[in-house]
Amino acid sequence: MLTAIFILFFTVVLAGWLVRFFPQRKQSWLKIILAFSGAYLFTLTIIHILPDVLMTSSDPHTVGYYVLAGFFLQLVLEIFSQGIEHGHMHLHAHEKSNNSVPFLLLLSLTIHSFLEGSILLENRSVAPHSHLAENFYQVLAGIAIHHIPAAFALMTILVFRLNNFAKAFAYLLIFAVASPLGILFSNYIIPEQLQEGNAFTVLSGLVAGNFLHISTTILFETSPEHRFNRNKILATLAGALLALAGDLAH
Repeated sequence: MLTAIFILFFTVVLAGWLVRFFPQRKQSWLKIILAFSGAYLFTLTIIHILPDVLMTSSDPHTVGYYVLAGFFLQLVLEIFSQGIEHGHMHLHAHEKSNNSVPFLLLLSLTIHSFLEGSILLENRSVAPHSHLAENFYQVLAGIAIHHIPAAFALMTILVFRLNNFAKAFAYLLIFAVASPLGILFSNYIIPEQLQEGNAFTVLSGLVAGNFLHISTTILFETSPEHRFNRNKILATLAGALLALAGDLAH
């Protein structure tokens, strides 16, 4: 559990720190990571999260409602986050150095990240009918990889708005602790509710809907107008194959 918290926290911290060393306008490497993470998340959702939540639910038909709710919740969150979850950075000249913190953007990202962390259950007894604990590190890897472009984009916007790296980094830490807090919430605050009711089914369905929205958006955006881009296609295939390889290893 501590390993997962460490990985998720420092993935965001290190990705945000990279903003100091990479030009804001030259980020072709970021698009490659996005393509990889989008394919990994999509494959993970299809072969693990969705089947697991459907098989463990006493009423599989209701799962569809949770998935839809998660999908449209992410759509609403992205109105405020401006698409940072999939690497979007909207930098407007009139916003530079206005010293205003985009609190709604930060809040929407924090909610999204908290939900992601909440499905990471290392102890099988917390959700005894779920198989996600068996795929704990695969799901953890998907969330961590997905956080790299999100943290980089968020830090870029914060530095642009605040014109102060130290202040921007302090606000980035709010995003960095969101997923670890989600882990602690599920594993130590509401484990009884997860064991006895359908709370874990709801959480898993919401996150599956979130992931479907984010991953499909990334995959569509990495191939605008269906143009061939060898590096992005290779990154997409690598992400999908890595998720499948982890499944075959069991």
